[in-house]
Amino acid sequence: MSVRPGWEPVQPVEQVEVEGVDYGWVMQTTFVVTILVGAPVVAVLSTFVTLESWGARAAFAVRVGAPIWFLTAVVVAVYARRTEAGDGYSSPDDESDED
Repeated sequence: MSVRPGWEPVQPVEQVEVEGVDYGWVMQTTFVVTILVGAPVVAVLSTFVTLESWGARAAFAVRVGAPIWFLTAVVVAVYARRTEAGDGYSSPDDESDED
């Protein structure tokens, strides 16, 4: 494969400076925590209910999983806001002002 002079075959990756809550981090963390915590909770709770068909099992998983997902999202968002998690936060003392 030949590359024309002055033309890059791969676009450079863009980087973003995040101020405040990094919602990408919140979404990723919510997804992972919901799977790690929510799936076992749904499985344990399903042992106390008679689920006779796959449709009943799916409906149960949605009814129980949705509140777990919502609560996880709220907790992760509050955590991110209070601790400035996931935003690459650096304290103002670390920045040097060049005049």
